[in-house]
Amino acid sequence: MRAAAVLIAGLVLAGPACAASLEVIVEGAEPGAGAVYVTLCQGSLTEAGCRQGQDAPAQGGAQRFLFRDVPAGPWAVAAYQDLDGDGRLGRTPLGLPLEPYGFSGAAGRRARPDFGAAAFTLTEPGGALRVRLARALPRR
Repeated sequence: MRAAAVLIAGLVLAGPACAASLEVIVEGAEPGAGAVYVTLCQGSLTEAGCRQGQDAPAQGGAQRFLFRDVPAGPWAVAAYQDLDGDGRLGRTPLGLPLEPYGFSGAAGRRARPDFGAAAFTLTEPGGALRVRLARALPRR
């Protein structure tokens, strides 16, 4: 009972959580070739760290995604175009992406991405960033 009172008091004293909006502009999608998926990642670029996502049919050109009520703090964005419609980023047996993909920040295309390289700090009231999709391998 006492622990619950301490927890409630801590939540009241902490005040409301800061939230922001984030507009993600994805460029480089192949029009009509499959949905574009965008996820917000916190702490890592693994599936477990990338839980907030949106998808939309590919339109080509710049495609906008808006995330609302995102807690302020460190985030990264991962995006890909699902050309084969299976809901996952296709990979070779060695783990190289077969479909167009991209990340926020300076995450490189020559090695496994690192959260720190893709991370940015989201503050109130929010912001916008661009992610450019590219292929690791040429089309087959």
